[in-house]
Amino acid sequence: MFGYCLSRAASLTKCITNGGAALLCRTNAVNRTQTCGYARKGVVKTKGKGAVKEEQKGPEVCTDPVRLTSHAVGVNIFKQGDDPKLKPHEEYPEWLFQLNLGNAQKLSELESDTWQYWRRLRKENIWRTNKLQKWKKI
Repeated sequence: MFGYCLSRAASLTKCITNGGAALLCRTNAVNRTQTCGYARKGVVKTKGKGAVKEEQKGPEVCTDPVRLTSHAVGVNIFKQGDDPKLKPHEEYPEWLFQLNLGNAQKLSELESDTWQYWRRLRKENIWRTNKLQKWKKI
């Protein structure tokens, strides 16, 4: 990398003899040689025997069964406030209880005239081409 920078500087220093524009070429060559090179490695703060690593704390886990059955725990995204209370089942839409929460359905299980089928087919083709591209030599 440094050899490349020196060759660039040598090619740009030829224009020093051209008169008025010589100063611009000279400063351009100097700036290029200063910017070429490798970046410094970052300083590691926790290096050594006596260094104590700070552990990240996750969210507090609620274990109260009454609160878990009466509130939507973890839904509140704000720093202040409380989790919302759960409403009776009659106040929620019917499609909410028909959602598939398990594994995704296979392509053979879906009907061919639905948008879920075509979306799943597209995903599987993308996965297949990605797997084939992984083994392809550049």
